[in-house]
Amino acid sequence: MRVHELAKELGVSSKDLLATLEQMGVTGKSASSSVPDDMVPRLRASGGKATAAPAKPREVLEPPPQPRKPKPKPKPAPKAVSPAPAPAAAAPVEAPPAAPAPEAKPAKQRRRPEPEPAAPSGPVLQVIHGATPQTIAEKTNRSPAEIVKVLFMAGDMVTATTSLTDEAIELVGAELGYAVDIVGLEDEVRGEDVTLEVDEAQLVSRAPVVTIMGHVDHGKTKLLDAIRSTDVVAGEFGGITQHIGAYQAHVGDRDITFIDTPGHEAFTAMRARGASVTDIAVLVVAADDGVMPQTLEALDHAKAANVPIVVAVNKIDKEQADPNRVRTQMVEHGVVPSEWGGDFEFVDVSARERLNLDTLLDTILVVADLEDLKGDPTGHARGTVLEAHLDKGRGPVATVLVQKGSLAVGDALIAGTAYCRIRAMLDENGGPVAAAGPSKPVQILGWSHVPSAGDDFREVEDEREARHIADEREAKSRQAELVTARRATLQDLLRRTGTDAVTDLNLIVKADVQGSVQALEDSLLKLPQEEVRVNIVRGGAGGITENDVSLAMASDAIIVGFNVRPSASARELAEKEGVDIRTYRVIYDAIDDIKAALSGMLKPEERERILGEAEVRQTFRVPKLGLIAGSYVRGGAIKRNAKARLVRDGVVVYDGRIGSLRRFKDDVGEVRDGYECGIGLENFQDIKDGDIIEAYEVEEVARSI
Repeated sequence: MRVHELAKELGVSSKDLLATLEQMGVTGKSASSSVPDDMVPRLRASGGKATAAPAKPREVLEPPPQPRKPKPKPKPAPKAVSPAPAPAAAAPVEAPPAAPAPEAKPAKQRRRPEPEPAAPSGPVLQVIHGATPQTIAEKTNRSPAEIVKVLFMAGDMVTATTSLTDEAIELVGAELGYAVDIVGLEDEVRGEDVTLEVDEAQLVSRAPVVTIMGHVDHGKTKLLDAIRSTDVVAGEFGGITQHIGAYQAHVGDRDITFIDTPGHEAFTAMRARGASVTDIAVLVVAADDGVMPQTLEALDHAKAANVPIVVAVNKIDKEQADPNRVRTQMVEHGVVPSEWGGDFEFVDVSARERLNLDTLLDTILVVADLEDLKGDPTGHARGTVLEAHLDKGRGPVATVLVQKGSLAVGDALIAGTAYCRIRAMLDENGGPVAAAGPSKPVQILGWSHVPSAGDDFREVEDEREARHIADEREAKSRQAELVTARRATLQDLLRRTGTDAVTDLNLIVKADVQGSVQALEDSLLKLPQEEVRVNIVRGGAGGITENDVSLAMASDAIIVGFNVRPSASARELAEKEGVDIRTYRVIYDAIDDIKAALSGMLKPEERERILGEAEVRQTFRVPKLGLIAGSYVRGGAIKRNAKARLVRDGVVVYDGRIGSLRRFKDDVGEVRDGYECGIGLENFQDIKDGDIIEAYEVEEVARSI
């Protein structure tokens, strides 16, 4: 029972009841504090008056503590003899009434947090972000009113259908005695897959999934082109890969699935997705350039994915090539070549001259054989969406990698909030695919909308079930958005009064594929946000439409297009309404322009520049001018009307402006080093011999991010 509840029942104020509890040896902090169960009858009997205090003071439990379960009233005599064994969860609550063990109670109080690690062993409450009290009530077999009451007692006024924050969900779980596990949409469905047992008899050997990773311009895509005898680089603007590409290469009667990930730092998220689905990581390092920042970043992703790493030392045909230097640099980061006694295979190759490509492929297959990669081609298919985009003629298209089961035309899939009935399956060359088993990358047509790159997909019974699941996920996604999209309150506005408000740069990001949208958003949101904040109003795959321009008008946003163009109607509307549309072909050009725009929105930095200083040697009064300092300019120049400060014994006693400046009887604009002059300070007469007058100016310097 809370303090304010008992105070209302007894007809006393919460403040008086807290004072009474303190007299009885129980320290409380607020009216929401909990009154120990054994104290409630005593206070009721005394009408809220203090009774005999226990031997040692106790502390009232605060509101969101560990779950407080009602305990039967302890019998003081038996419990006083056995306070020492502390494993029982009730011990911290039952021990305080016992007086004969004064040394045991402080020890028990110090050990109160110890039962916390045991909480996860209890029942687990798994809910998604933004879950409502009604959802929690269904999962815990309680009424929504109970959940609402728990939150009300904690100070949150909610209804049964209000989307809750993660903190509120954890508070409810703690009060109900559950270990809370807050998951995303995909994780919630993934729990159903745990019960599926793998049939060892159905497992067959599958092609290894190999991810090509490394620094930008180290020859990853060119190496893949040489393996596949294609020319993908010619189609990449700026000479860098800006999408994830999935291809299959054939080595004799065996296949190898390659995933080419971009090397530019803006594509960290895309590289991470590539490493999460791979069996083997091929780290490409240029022999003439060595280990670079994105090389280490890719190495970290591969290590985090816990997959074997093969290092391909590329460009060995160049004069500046030094493969041994690359090996030495990699050893410094824990990657020791097998020829030096380590566990990592190094292969020296040249993509341009097609040197040692067979050795690289054989090495990949040997590593794959050691991993003994198996897959189950039966049952419902599951896998990952590698890339997705909106094609003008074919609609939403997603490149997926099958990891379990087999796909065929006509199957129903669900990925995130998107669903589809497969209308067509194509390989990387645009040819039709009848069936796709484990480790097979295919393009799928027939989606309801563009799925998010990185989402897991799974096959369901029919399109009706897929649509139903997608609708449920869409509703839950909106609930989570309601929590994150918090509007400014009056308190926020009052808090900003008198302070410099943070300037927002609203952006609408459109790109040709979903992965590029995510990569661009991630890069922009990583920019410093202290004074100028980047706010992504909308991000999506596809061309720039009139709806985007209308949203930009309403939110005063700039439209950033990457590898997309505005439609004719959208361009006309933008020109008419003055909406700025910026289109780019290379992603780091877009990032540089946004940085420049943010730099222009920063307040200029004020810098002080010392013009000169003069020593006061004699003071004298001049009619109508007041006290004049006869001074000698020791350095720089003293300018009339410049800002000045008077320094006496190292302390600034005046900071203002030079009112008059004379050489003999003539007014002058400037007196330089080595000359004498008379200086008059504005509205200041307390000048003494030996003072130093510093002339300075403040200039504004543009800041950059």
